[in-house]
This record gives sequence, structure tokens and C-alpha cells, in this order.
Amino acid sequence: MSDDEVTFTIGREELVVRQRWETISIANDVLIAMWFVAGSILFFWESTTLAATWCFLLGSIEFLVRPAIRLARRVHIRRIRPGATGTDSSFDY
Repeated sequence: MSDDEVTFTIGREELVVRQRWETISIANDVLIAMWFVAGSILFFWESTTLAATWCFLLGSIEFLVRPAIRLARRVHIRRIRPGATGTDSSFDY
């Protein structure tokens, strides 16, 4: 191993937990995109403006869910690995 390499060990349980939270985060991002695309399309017609507004509101609420997912992931990781910060940038979704 060279001096510029860094090695760390993640237990199987922690890896599974991180993958689950990453999947939840990706699903949330897809929902955000779907709400905003649907709302954008619905704004083309005056008769669907109210539905478009609701889609944008739901997309905005989903943006509020993003930090809740990150916080829940950090708490979960700290619970299974005390002393872990849960702030590894490569796992910050």
C-alpha cells in the first residue's frame, strides 16, 4: 500500500443500511422530478393550472423530505456504529 492510499472498513450491516438509504434518496429525487415535470406540462393549458400548482407544491414538499432522509440516515448509522459521523462525502445523498 502506498502512502497516498486510504483504507477503511465498513461492516456488512452498515453497507446494507447505506445502500437502503441511498435507494430511498434516489426514489425521492425521482418523485421530485416527476412532480415538477407533470406540473410543467399541466401549465400548458389554462384548465389544468390548479392541478399544475398542486404538482409544484408536492414537488416542493418532497424537497423538504431530502434533509429528513439525510438526518435519518445519519442517526441510523450512528446507532449501528457508535462514533460514526455519517458524513462521509461519498455517501452523502
